[in-house]
Amino acid sequence: MSDTSISLLEQLRKQPDAESWNRLVELYTPLLRTWLRRFDVLLPADVDDLVQDVLLAVSKEMPNFQPGTAPGAFRSWLRTILVNRLRHFWRSRQHRPIVVGGSDFLDQLQKLSDAATPASQHWDREHDREVMSRLLVLLEPRFAAETWLAFRRQALDGQSADAVAAELKMPLHSVYAAKSRLLKALRTMADGLVS
Repeated sequence: MSDTSISLLEQLRKQPDAESWNRLVELYTPLLRTWLRRFDVLLPADVDDLVQDVLLAVSKEMPNFQPGTAPGAFRSWLRTILVNRLRHFWRSRQHRPIVVGGSDFLDQLQKLSDAATPASQHWDREHDREVMSRLLVLLEPRFAAETWLAFRRQALDGQSADAVAAELKMPLHSVYAAKSRLLKALRTMADGLVS
């Protein structure tokens, strides 16, 4: 993974490359699968197809994506693409008898498409939590084990810097530095993805 300061979204909008697309796919495939599995009218193969459809739509439309000034613009844009792909899926499958629960499905889509509904707000929270979790997984191999552990104990486990320094037998300034370096890297990676 490159240490560039340009955000992933800007990279994909302006100078897309395989590494950036792979990172986006790695970040978003688990989230999309989780959300799509909640629709009980979808078969596992449908989930796989829809994840690909959503990511293909993102890749086609990314040059036109305008992040704007509102936090969570990408998250909202992605949710809109997901809802649109689900609506398209529903329309294309209505003639098949295996698909049942139509009004519930359409009601869920309507709630997900409205930013003011609890369903949409749940999407936002889960999006941010999942993306941050995936970013941490991607970050871990970039740092020495001791640095990662000092960060983890402070930022994720809630231990004080003094306690972490004593536990890891590190100077206190090194414990603070570890947390600072990892938070900086995490902010850079999360730029534009998480509000």
